[in-house]
Amino acid sequence: MDLVLIAKALVLAVVEGATEFIPVSSTGHQLLIGHFIGFHSPNNTFEVLIQLGAILAILYAYFGKLWSIATALPNDPRARRFVLAVLIAFLPAAIIGGLFSKYIKFYLFNPWIVCATLVAGGLVLLVIDDTVGEPKAAPHDGPTEHPRKTDVFEFSLPMALKIGLFQCIAMIPGVSRSGATIVGAMLMGASKRSATEFSFYLAMPTMAGAFAKDLLDNYKNLSSNDALLIVIGFVAAFISALIVVRTVLDYVSRHGFWLFAWWRIIVGSLGFAGLIIFG
Repeated sequence: MDLVLIAKALVLAVVEGATEFIPVSSTGHQLLIGHFIGFHSPNNTFEVLIQLGAILAILYAYFGKLWSIATALPNDPRARRFVLAVLIAFLPAAIIGGLFSKYIKFYLFNPWIVCATLVAGGLVLLVIDDTVGEPKAAPHDGPTEHPRKTDVFEFSLPMALKIGLFQCIAMIPGVSRSGATIVGAMLMGASKRSATEFSFYLAMPTMAGAFAKDLLDNYKNLSSNDALLIVIGFVAAFISALIVVRTVLDYVSRHGFWLFAWWRIIVGSLGFAGLIIFG
């Protein structure tokens, strides 16, 4: 197989894993990088299928928590409500994605839209990070102002549904699935850390569903070369995603989202410049 093609696939896979669980849009980055390095897969199948690596990374990192939730289901109402909340949040994307994914890919998957949504999303994230902050103590050790939900198990079912509707916005490439869910959760009263953690849990069924649908739609078109690229991409995405999942919650708790916001704005602006200069 062409070593240059393998190198391009590795770059895209590392970017997929590194950006999937932070609010910068993994799909947007892959589309932009693929455009400028000349990597294209039919119906963006490679880009979707290597998400399996990122899915398994978060399942691996969260195995202990998932096992605790699963074993608590028969006796713990909080565990049952949490699982139901994640499923309710997943439902809007499952319906809209199932019905319109082909149209979304055909009409919206282009680098100009990605650049615009990266910049716009970065500006939104800056505003949210600055104005929807963590709870602040009132004077004289009084009650906190604007107390926020710090435990994902406290998210109500209506709140989960609203977060799920926000996630649907991320079907526009460049918006970011994690970014949309984090912003939605924070607007619904979640802290930065709990909003990010809920986006992790919601990613599991959402990404698994996208992977399964794309595989069913395109498996007949895959060749042995495609399979090898996907395996390579899977391993690279798994490693990079695992590193991010294990570090990002503590980073967000300490520093917020300003770095991700400015990253989006810079990447989107450079993308615009590249498209204008190089096409």
